[in-house]
Amino acid sequence: MSILNYIVLGLFAVGIILIFISEILTLMNHNSPNKKGKSNPNVCFLIPARDESKVISKLLSSIREQSYKISMEDIYVIVENDKDKTLDICKDYGCSFIVRKNLDGRRRKGYALDDAIKYILKEKKKYDLYFIFDADNILDKNFIKEMLNTYMEGYDIGIGYRNCKNGNSSVVAAASAMVFSLVNTFSNTTKQKHDKSLTISGTGFYIRGEYIDEWRGYPFNTLTEDYELTLYSTLNNLTSYYNNRAVYYDEQPVRYVDTISQRTRWIKGYFEARKIYISKLFRSLSKKDPNYGSKLSECIGVIPYIFIIASFFVYLVLQLFVIYTAVTTNNDVLLIKAIFSLFIIFSLVYLGILSLIIRLLQKEKKSLNMNLSMKIKVSLYFPIFLVSYIQCGLRALFHKDIAWNKVEHKENNIK
Repeated sequence: MSILNYIVLGLFAVGIILIFISEILTLMNHNSPNKKGKSNPNVCFLIPARDESKVISKLLSSIREQSYKISMEDIYVIVENDKDKTLDICKDYGCSFIVRKNLDGRRRKGYALDDAIKYILKEKKKYDLYFIFDADNILDKNFIKEMLNTYMEGYDIGIGYRNCKNGNSSVVAAASAMVFSLVNTFSNTTKQKHDKSLTISGTGFYIRGEYIDEWRGYPFNTLTEDYELTLYSTLNNLTSYYNNRAVYYDEQPVRYVDTISQRTRWIKGYFEARKIYISKLFRSLSKKDPNYGSKLSECIGVIPYIFIIASFFVYLVLQLFVIYTAVTTNNDVLLIKAIFSLFIIFSLVYLGILSLIIRLLQKEKKSLNMNLSMKIKVSLYFPIFLVSYIQCGLRALFHKDIAWNKVEHKENNIK
């Protein structure tokens, strides 16, 4: 066996061992709530909405029609200039709005939330719960009611069930939606069973007001402020809960180029946030800590999958070298063996991911806003979509200036 084969096996073995440590040995976690929420809490919504006049009315309508009523004045829509047409819609609904003043180097969602919270605190207003949403979201009528049940159980952060507005628009949108379903239905559900800190993704969650009061703003402003909040909550033992009965709908990019740009930003932001928190997490590790398993898992992060992907890259290089040797020496037997070997490996990877997505669709069949035809297409396409994260990772590695890019909204097709 050549030294490259040993490298392939070694990299793959390290990846599997780290997954075992991260997912199995860290399950002994008991970071559960020790306090209850109060009845009839004061609730507000924060909605960053730069140039979102095409979609925000549906979100505001869904909030107004909630079974648990809140004042429309407790909805804070955040824009970047007073000529934004979004403001006219906010005024029609009687919402509060905040026009940001200081935008220099602060054109990120985290900074918009920070400005909104500082404005609220300056106005001497106090809320028990801060809900954070994107302007293109739509809420099920019982969303707040269900999330208040989570709050009453004492959880510091509550995460809703993220469904897809436009899952039938394109296979790219459907695949993008399935990534979030993977995070919640598999990862967060498993973590929740063991009282581990959950992964917060994007929108559709609340934070208890006592933490907002303590922060005096919103101190998370990397490219992925949601993952930065995840790391903070893990480090500081905030309790979190995934409530799959609190349903909201989110819009996904329809074009492949848009999702490449979006995922590149996520990957860049992932490592940006880890640079801030990883050393703090390592220093905080203690087996006596009730959140020890969560912290150890976050310390490991995606390192196992980097090792596994690296093993496949080395294997691919090895087989391509064998093919080159076979072609230059006219060795047909060696050529067929190398091509067959590549075919088997890539088939196993494809079928493995395919089986994962089929299992996910089975678990989500009563909930997911996606027709049968699209479910079949996304099952076949999803392995390719997931592998394209490698392309996004390479872009994030070699492109320094990555910023938020606006994605044009399309008409939704909620059932």
